[in-house]
This record gives sequence, C-alpha cells and structure tokens, in this order.
Amino acid sequence: MSTTPTMTDVAREAGVGVATVDRVINKRAPVKPATMQRVLEAAERIGFRRTNLIRRRAEEPAQGCRMGIILQKRSTQFYADLGEAIVTTATAHEYRNDNVRVVFLEELVPRQIIEQMHRLAQECDVLAIVAADHPLISQAIDQLSQQGIPVIALISDLTAEHCAGYVGLDYRKVGRMAAWTLTKLRPDSGKIGLMIGSHRYQNQEQNEMSFRAYLREFAPEVQVLETVISLEDIPLAKASTVEMLEMHPDLGAIYIAGGGIEGVCEALREYQRPQQLIVICMELTAATRVALADGTIDVVLSHPLELAAGRLLKAMKEATSHQGQGSLQHTLPFFTYTAANI
Repeated sequence: MSTTPTMTDVAREAGVGVATVDRVINKRAPVKPATMQRVLEAAERIGFRRTNLIRRRAEEPAQGCRMGIILQKRSTQFYADLGEAIVTTATAHEYRNDNVRVVFLEELVPRQIIEQMHRLAQECDVLAIVAADHPLISQAIDQLSQQGIPVIALISDLTAEHCAGYVGLDYRKVGRMAAWTLTKLRPDSGKIGLMIGSHRYQNQEQNEMSFRAYLREFAPEVQVLETVISLEDIPLAKASTVEMLEMHPDLGAIYIAGGGIEGVCEALREYQRPQQLIVICMELTAATRVALADGTIDVVLSHPLELAAGRLLKAMKEATSHQGQGSLQHTLPFFTYTAANI
C-alpha cells in the first residue's frame, strides 16, 4: 500500500469498487447506508486523508456537494454580476441537489478572508476564493486541504502548495491583447498610462508584465509610465487619473488592468477626455457598457460570466474527488467589446 492512501486503497479495504468510493465522496448517485459505512470504516482504518469528508457524507446522505464561494466587494459591479451568474447557474439541473453559498467581503485584508474561509469550511465540502496571493492565505489553504476541504482560486491564481485549482483567464494573453489592440488603434501613442489594483493579485501582476513585455518587443518607441496603484478604490482611481492627465497632457493611452474603472470614467468625463486618448479596461459591466457607448472608453476585455460560473461549479465538484491528485486548471476565453458590439 502506498504511503498516502488513495481511493483505490479505500475501495480495496472496503471490498467495493473505486466507483462506489467516488459516489460516496461526490454524491454522484445514491449509495446504501451500509455500503457507505463500510467505506467510512475502511477509510478510517487506513488513514485516508479525506476521511472527514466521507464521515460528513455519511451523516448527511441526502445532501449534494456543499460549495462555499468567497467573492470581493459586492459594491464592485463585476463581483455583483459574477455572484448573480453563480447563483443562477447553481439552480441548473446538474446542480439542483447541491448547496451553493456565495459570500461577499467588504474587508479584503487576509485576516478577514481567512476567518470567512474557516467559517465556511465548517459547513462546506469545497471552497473557492478571490484573494491576493499572501502567505497567510496560502497557509490557510494548506490547513484546510489537510482537513479534507479543497480550495480553488477564482479570477486570480494562488501559489499555495495545496491549492486545488484555478478558474479564470490567462492574463498573459490578456495583457498582450491589450497591448496589441493599443498599437493597432494608436501606433503613435507615445506615452501610455497603466493602472492596476494591487501587485498582490497574480492576475493583475501578470497582466501588467505581459502588457509591458509586448510593447518592449513590438513597440519599443512608446513610453509606458510608472504603474499607478488604485487599490480597487473608485475615488483613488479618479484622483490618480486626473493627476496623470494633468502631468502628461500628451498622454496617448491608458490601460486599466485592475479595478477602479468607474473612477477613471468619472475623471475622463469631468476632465473632458483628450481627443487623442485611447482607453482600454477590464470587465463589461453596466458602467463600462455606458462608457463604451458614449466614447469614454474604447475597448473592454472581459470574462464570460456565465461560462465562468459553470466552469467554477464543475471544478469545485471535481475538486472533492481529485484532492491530492494534481491541480485542476480551467482557463477561460475572454471577450473583446467595443461600441460596435455591445
């Protein structure tokens, strides 16, 4: 027997097939109480790392997969829209027996996120979180993994050793697409402003690096200004945009690779956006749709929310049976919007 017992070892010890153990863990189909008890006892005997999950399954035989999803501020329209898409998808036929709980956090410091993770872990089989890549977050993910609760990174990937997977965009492609689009719309852009929420988020860091790398290779004559940090704060993003425009009246383009686009739009409208300026940002929301229509911004690169919600729930159910067997990666395509196709 291997050092770390597997589902195959549990099945052999219980005298059942691997598919039966899988059904017990994932609630894919009904399992007789006596059979479920045999699987539980076998898991306990051999020290299977997911014994606690099997025990919960045995105690709640009629319940489907219990999923806890931690999103960021509900006041950020993108996360409000994503939460709505997840809830809508969770009512679909294939998830009708599952319990999906979506939680929004207004305080994004690691301590608050970790406290919510541990609260949800008391009543969920698997978690998904949007969080900065922080050592304390990684530690919490590893602790929950040891308890049999897999954690999936959503929107922004995480470096935790036992992170169960990732659902989101390939931000290297996103950054390069933004740079390619900018060079096509304004080949002589000259100075380019760049704004992100925080370097703590892997997605924004990768987005920025790929954007700069593409321009270094294919448009070395342009000058990308020092990156502006908005902290996903709308007033700060507005003030930073005004300062950028005042300091650089010849600014040719702005790429908003993180949050705060509402503040950027406010600044551009009040400042009377320079005619030569090209503006590219992330995520199609009610605010960015209006901004595309009235010409405040030119291009939006966006998640496909319904697809993201479906892939997330699928990955979360997969994670309950694949824990310890490698990371689950669900890379999503992204959409490009302009005033012509909203």
